[in-house]
Amino acid sequence: MSVDPIVARVWAVAIRLAADEGIEIIDIEFRREGSRGGRVLRVYLDKEGGPSLDDLTRVSRELSDLLDDQVDMDGPYTLEVSSPGVNRALKKLDHFARFVGKRVRVRTREMIEGRRSFLGLLKEVREDGIVVSQDGTEFPIEFSLIEKANYEHDWGA
Repeated sequence: MSVDPIVARVWAVAIRLAADEGIEIIDIEFRREGSRGGRVLRVYLDKEGGPSLDDLTRVSRELSDLLDDQVDMDGPYTLEVSSPGVNRALKKLDHFARFVGKRVRVRTREMIEGRRSFLGLLKEVREDGIVVSQDGTEFPIEFSLIEKANYEHDWGA
């Protein structure tokens, strides 16, 4: 999957800042939104116990300054720095590993046993993919086939 060159430059700048702050970058999105097509740069951060509002504010200010100095954003944009939220996206192997035994929602690029959408227990994380148990059936899913994956908080638990 190709990465937008601006997003790649933002990752390079943000990763150093995040490491200095003891924070992990979960994801970076850069897209056009709204009826006027304004561009929004979203940086999702996490740390043990979750980032505080002070953490997010501090990183937002520092990142904004670094981006102004080091990255040509090719026009105006809005920077949003936030935590990934309760139903956080799962992008990397270690993201999935943290949620073994929890409920996840996975959408695949291709059909697997007649379906592209899975909601079930994350049973296992392997080097090349995951295993999701849904309705008593285990579905091995390769990372290369995952279009989108999220932790699904069980509000009834």
